[in-house]
Amino acid sequence: MSEKNPWTTLSSREVYSNPWLTLREDQVLRPNGSPGIYSVVSTRVAAGIVVLTPERDIVLVGQYRYPTEQYSWEIIAGGTDEGEEPLAAAKRELAEEAGLIAHKWHHVGVDLQMSNCITAEMGQIYIAEQLEDTELAPDETEELQLKRIPFNEAITQVESGEITDSFSVMGILLTKQWLEKQSNA
Repeated sequence: MSEKNPWTTLSSREVYSNPWLTLREDQVLRPNGSPGIYSVVSTRVAAGIVVLTPERDIVLVGQYRYPTEQYSWEIIAGGTDEGEEPLAAAKRELAEEAGLIAHKWHHVGVDLQMSNCITAEMGQIYIAEQLEDTELAPDETEELQLKRIPFNEAITQVESGEITDSFSVMGILLTKQWLEKQSNA
């Protein structure tokens, strides 16, 4: 099987745009040659932060997610502002959502495809360590709770399906892999 693009884009138009996302609709020829449409959501790069304390606890943020109509416990995360580097966004989000500054950062997830069937959103995952308290300043659209749990409990919650946010699952599993490499070094 070939890895080349089997789709042909005939035309493209922006259907909707706001500060957080753009929806584009493409007229296409499908891989079988039949005409169709393909809609793509584009966003800013997402930055996810796995906070690790010296005791190997993880900090999770809880919030109600409007699209899924469910409450969700997640790693700290947010989108980059225009022109902002992902690490700068991670630092900003850590301060805003958790009231923390990290003095040590590890980049563990590069160019993660968040949901590549309908969105072009990419994500970067960072581990934050050597923490210091700062002022909590969530966005006006956020009503957040924070909790600290042992990292192994976070792994169990991923495995049991209690943590279902894909970015959080990726971040926690990549952190597990990173910790295993550190202990074998």
